[in-house]
Amino acid sequence: MVLGLHLASPTHSSPFDSRTLVTMTETPREDRRQQPKPKKEQLLSPATAAKKLNLFLPATPAEFQATPITRTQLNALQENPPEWLVTLRREGPHPRDEVSRRLGVSNSALARAGVSDSLTTAEIRAIIDEMPEWLVDEREKHAPGTGRKPGTAVGERPAAE
Repeated sequence: MVLGLHLASPTHSSPFDSRTLVTMTETPREDRRQQPKPKKEQLLSPATAAKKLNLFLPATPAEFQATPITRTQLNALQENPPEWLVTLRREGPHPRDEVSRRLGVSNSALARAGVSDSLTTAEIRAIIDEMPEWLVDEREKHAPGTGRKPGTAVGERPAAE
């Protein structure tokens, strides 16, 4: 049965009259589409936060190691570092990435030389002052192009050993 034809006829009685259709079409329907979820603050594990702050995790305070850190807290630590963070960055112990950066060598060079995972600033300075042979060699490998050794200048083929 087609509703439009029967509604036009005044003699025919139908359960749907014009008032029913008007109210059915003018009332808004419930929106059943999936709604976006409210944004939750992203939590970082202490290890990830320490890596982003370039810290050696075991040297951080127990409170830092025990609780996850939000992005907002991480940004606050970067912008306004507390005293423990300033001291840790200045004196160490430093993670392997920071040790290799301060010595001017790669992480693999530290492993080949048998250097431990973390060093303090004083230990790094002592290594630089001592300038062992491995450090000189590894710095040359890490930053080639000085030409101090044959085959290390930019564009030269490595010397056959």
